[in-house]
Amino acid sequence: MHHAERIIILDFGSQFTQLIARKIREAGVYAEIHPYSISRDALVALSPKGIVLSGGPSSVYAADAPIPSFDVFALGVPVLGICYGLQLIAHTLGGAVDKAARREFGRAFVHVDDATDLFHGISPSTQVWMSHGDHLTAVPPGFDRIAHTENAPICAIRNKERGIWGVQFHPEVHHSTEGVRLLRNFVVDICGCSPTWNAESFIDAAIRDIQTTVGDGSVICALSGGVDSTVAAVLIHKAIGNRVHCIHVDSGLMRKGESAMIIELFRQHFDMTVDLVHGQDLFMSKLAGVTDPEKKRKAIGNAFIELFDVEAAKFSDAGFLAQGTLYPDVIESSSVKGPSATIKTHHNVGGLPDHMKLRLVEPFRELFKDEVRAVGRQLGIPDWFIDRHPFPGPGLAIRIPGEITKEKLDILRDADEIYIDEIRSAGLYNEIWQAFAVLLPVRTVGVMGDERTYEHVCGLRAVTSTDGMTADWYHMPYDVLARISNRIINEVRGINRVVYDISSKPPATIEWE
Repeated sequence: MHHAERIIILDFGSQFTQLIARKIREAGVYAEIHPYSISRDALVALSPKGIVLSGGPSSVYAADAPIPSFDVFALGVPVLGICYGLQLIAHTLGGAVDKAARREFGRAFVHVDDATDLFHGISPSTQVWMSHGDHLTAVPPGFDRIAHTENAPICAIRNKERGIWGVQFHPEVHHSTEGVRLLRNFVVDICGCSPTWNAESFIDAAIRDIQTTVGDGSVICALSGGVDSTVAAVLIHKAIGNRVHCIHVDSGLMRKGESAMIIELFRQHFDMTVDLVHGQDLFMSKLAGVTDPEKKRKAIGNAFIELFDVEAAKFSDAGFLAQGTLYPDVIESSSVKGPSATIKTHHNVGGLPDHMKLRLVEPFRELFKDEVRAVGRQLGIPDWFIDRHPFPGPGLAIRIPGEITKEKLDILRDADEIYIDEIRSAGLYNEIWQAFAVLLPVRTVGVMGDERTYEHVCGLRAVTSTDGMTADWYHMPYDVLARISNRIINEVRGINRVVYDISSKPPATIEWE
């Protein structure tokens, strides 16, 4: 996508890199992430208005430390280093970085020494989030110290003449209470960006990009019925009209009554055609005997493309497949954005086969879930649809660890329906970002009607989040849990025990597979 102004974030492997992009976008400026190993020519071609150097787990003085192959500070645009980025500035430009006698992780208070630019409008003493074992012991020539903490005498530095700033803390983290203000000071006041990037401007740019990419051709849209694919379908329809053909595949891995509901609702509320494809037999055959989560995702990705290739052949001008792929899908599937670890392959990213005939159109590939919801509202999609909990493309297949069978799917569908029904009845649905049931690959002994049972365990998961990159488990009221457990055990044959997942992300992921 083409952007008149952009901030480039160079990723050195920090777990918070994605948050930097989100917080800068919240300030109204478009930001995107690239690996620190990007070439000088490629970076210059992006025409950044400013550059942010992310944090990272390495020490700048280590032999294998990640360091750009060219002088980032000679490009003539402002640079802000965060944590490792600050240390890289010092190490590269003549300062000193050493192992700290006392590591600093968690909350701290920064005392501002100079509030004229980066810290403009920020409290003289402000809470920040620290996460470092190294620190600066000498300021590079030409730099000034502009903030400190009790544990870090050099917590922020500046060379105004060269346009270089650095901070030891993480302004992008929620616990840095005025961090968004600091990032806004950098991207708007220092870099000179206009704070005009929002859902409306994104839609305008996306429409132009889709029209340029597709030309006179048509698009097959993979409509799962979730928020992402629905918003993508409406956006693409706005760009190219009836040349987008929506296809919903009933994979046999959907929730109870889901496919029929999606077709009915979509036809009622959106002026687009939707074709229903029955693919249950194909998906079950692909998943027969498969227990490894990664192999499941790849099998599902292959099955989807196999069906979409067949459907696309019905449209002579269809050369593209549209998906609601999000940035967290990309980050968790591949380390293309930097030295971050691959968590799991998403069926719509790393699960796609090499022989796929259709070219991809993924307008939300660089967006987070909350940003897609904002786009959906701007496009006029009803709130009741936008606020639906996420449902993964692989469906219930990744909520049944182990082999997938029709019996297990039917048991899980019934349990999941009761779970969602009860949290809606309790008025909790909109407080929760995502809730779902999992059928565990264990059986336990129970007693029902004075008889011994040996049946499945049902796990319940509910989390709060904004973008899916991090999440906390939802503190479900005990009385609601009791009703859910009682109903599932009494109404769903095959389950005799219910447990509740109290793991946050990280270390756990939201889905179980």
